[in-house]
Amino acid sequence: MIARSLAALLLTVSVAHAQAPASTAQPKPAATAKATFAGGCFWCMEPPFDKLDGVISTTSGYTGGQKKNPTYQEVSAGHTGHTEAVQVVYDPAKVSYAKLLEVFWKNIDPTVKDRQFCDTGSQYRTGIFYHDEEQKKLAEASKLQLDKTKPFAAPIVTEIAAATTFYPAEDYHQDYYLKNPVRYNFYRTGCGRDARLKELWGSAPK
Repeated sequence: MIARSLAALLLTVSVAHAQAPASTAQPKPAATAKATFAGGCFWCMEPPFDKLDGVISTTSGYTGGQKKNPTYQEVSAGHTGHTEAVQVVYDPAKVSYAKLLEVFWKNIDPTVKDRQFCDTGSQYRTGIFYHDEEQKKLAEASKLQLDKTKPFAAPIVTEIAAATTFYPAEDYHQDYYLKNPVRYNFYRTGCGRDARLKELWGSAPK
């Protein structure tokens, strides 16, 4: 009798389980993170990050200033406090923030203030804008390490500051190197960017 009752109970549980609706929970999307860097002309800072496996997107824009929703003309005039920058969305499981920092340093001239190559003004200053304490720690550590191992004598003046509002630049600036390769390469070469990077680091970035 007890065995028969137990069998009946198990059957009931089995049937109920079979009739239960399947879980509707969706798998969580892969985590992403943001990194923001200023390295002079934002056209030239998108390509080195776009090449990295794990980088999802790069966006040219403006950050570090006071003017809300600035235009390119306003930023270029040098009165907004903003600097040209790129915001990188990446998958930390595929590319580390430390790797992004390495690429950043090798694509800028960290020895000059308020200037990059042929572009002058605070709107072209270099900077690392961290989004959390871990990024801040890694950025400061990378700067210290670079100061110890740098292949040039000049001091490093690149700023490290907390990220503030990032304003995407106008559409025609996005992926400029892909949309206008001839003009982009003419500008990059004429500005002396690769020549100076080779002088600083021993080789031009690939």
